[in-house]
Amino acid sequence: MLRSGGFLAGWRGLRRFWVLVLLVLSAGAGVIEMLGPQPQPEMVAMGPVTHTDPLPAKSVPPAMKPAPPAVKPVPANVPAHPEPQPKPPAMRPGRTTAGPIVDPDPSLQEPYPGGKNLSLPRISEDGRAPMATYAAGFDPSNLRPRVGILIAGIGMSQAESLSAIKDLPGGVTLVISPYASNISHLLEVARMTEHEYLLSIPMEPDGYPVNDPDDRHALMTSLPSTENLDRLRWVLSRLAGYVGVTNALGQMHGERLSDMPSQLNPVLTEVAHRGLLFVDARTGQPLLADAWNRSVDVQIDADPVDTATLDQRLDALTQMALEKGAALGLVSVPRPTTLARVAVWTNTLAEKGVALAPVSALVRPPAQQGTGQ
Repeated sequence: MLRSGGFLAGWRGLRRFWVLVLLVLSAGAGVIEMLGPQPQPEMVAMGPVTHTDPLPAKSVPPAMKPAPPAVKPVPANVPAHPEPQPKPPAMRPGRTTAGPIVDPDPSLQEPYPGGKNLSLPRISEDGRAPMATYAAGFDPSNLRPRVGILIAGIGMSQAESLSAIKDLPGGVTLVISPYASNISHLLEVARMTEHEYLLSIPMEPDGYPVNDPDDRHALMTSLPSTENLDRLRWVLSRLAGYVGVTNALGQMHGERLSDMPSQLNPVLTEVAHRGLLFVDARTGQPLLADAWNRSVDVQIDADPVDTATLDQRLDALTQMALEKGAALGLVSVPRPTTLARVAVWTNTLAEKGVALAPVSALVRPPAQQGTGQ
């Protein structure tokens, strides 16, 4: 029972009580509205979530799908399909600058497996070939007809060899015998006096066995080409610094083997592979395949060897150069009389409008295989 006389007494007091409660609730709501909504507590997973319905098969959330492979951008200055690059120009024989010929270059040599401290010629790693590096200088802008002459048999006689080297102009090409001994000094003088030189390759000649090129080392028709190539490499290892090779060995010219393409062609292939040129001592032969080459046009010292006949042949060589643009003569043995007539002849060439040229400036590119052209 309510007591009378108090603030909350009686029915009036009860009404005051509820009015007071409403006022307190209203004040509290106002405070909450002023503070704004409270942040929700972060939910921490307490265990694996069990799904009522399983995920579809092979369904992968987007965030987990593998990215496509990256495509590297193509630079703007590189075409999508580059044009094929041109092939480097083919090696050419000859040298355009005058002056002494360089000493044998180790980068143009490789070891010869058949002998200690011996080497074989080769094309260098940077593409230089012996037929250019060891060539005598010749100005290619000289448009006069060209005439050349080979002096073979160098090294067999010291006196005659030195006479040929010192008395003849640098445009004369020398041919060194592979059987020559103690020729280091001869070759050094030859290079200083601007003579390029070839190496003689002994090959089976006409008239064998009466004409014997040394069948222990010569290339013979009775041997398989593989053995002849082994013999060729033996000969090539005898000296260094030569621009090429020839089948001229004294009065023998390797006619019998050179007439067999099955024997000669592997030789030419090996010669070309080593950056060498080839001179065929057989007169009037067609152009050969594989290697830079040419044949001799006139045999200067074929019998008879008198002064008048030598002069006639040298004059014929000059006339051939004037008519055809180029001609090449061969002296098989450096006899004093022959060398004297050659020296006089070389002094007349300029007034006749003919240029004396080393053989490296006279050879021609190889013919297509089997055509002779």
